[in-house]
Amino acid sequence: MSIPEIVDSHCHLDFPDFEGEHAALIARAAEAGVTRMVTICTRLRQEPQVRAIAEAHAPVFYAAGTHPMSAAEEPLARVDELVALARHPKFVGIGETGLDYHYTAESAEVQRRSLRIHIDAARETGLPLIIHARDADEDMAAILREGYANGPFDCVMHCFSSGAGLARAALDLGFYLSMSGIAAFPRSQELRDIFATAPLERILVETDSPYLAPPPHRGKRNEPAYTAHTAKVGAEVFGLDYADFAARTSANFDRLFSKAAAWARAA
Repeated sequence: MSIPEIVDSHCHLDFPDFEGEHAALIARAAEAGVTRMVTICTRLRQEPQVRAIAEAHAPVFYAAGTHPMSAAEEPLARVDELVALARHPKFVGIGETGLDYHYTAESAEVQRRSLRIHIDAARETGLPLIIHARDADEDMAAILREGYANGPFDCVMHCFSSGAGLARAALDLGFYLSMSGIAAFPRSQELRDIFATAPLERILVETDSPYLAPPPHRGKRNEPAYTAHTAKVGAEVFGLDYADFAARTSANFDRLFSKAAAWARAA
């Protein structure tokens, strides 16, 4: 019996946690049915290393941006810089970008400036924006609405763990919510309830590895293979069997990350 295929829509394969292990962890992912993954560059100066991983491994695509927690430490991205990077055939998203007022509230103003630059780049390239949001729900909703009013763009709220209000604001704009291992934690029922109110057509799954490993690996290093554990919880949330949930969320990924889907078809 074949294992249902699923996509890890957000991981960090360039982090030191995975050094020298890429081939092995991609093989373990395949054994679990995770046949594609998007590795995320969080500082633009590291884009060459992240790109090299995607070029070396067929199942791996990549995105790049300036993480909000690094926004004050890095040069502000430029729209033309992001547009140029997006010409690479395996570059499939803009970010991650966003707002984090939990750890880095002191840089809120530069975070907002950085986010708006990334929104402009997503609009210009037609690639989805990848958003990190923590303790900044009101500002995040306002900036996303403002940006969309200036011209539509696609977006995923990565590792969504914010409140119902931000979920509704994102969904009302046609955006997607991504389930990470947080959604599988026993004490995350309130978050699962928020996901349950969303249309299934707007749901993705991810690991955010090496962080946030779902049970039964909680507290250990996360990796793309563990997408399957979160997806099994997601299937329960939506009252589906695992194979159906895997197929539906993979179709959602292909719709949002259409460049990755086109590359895979042509390969």
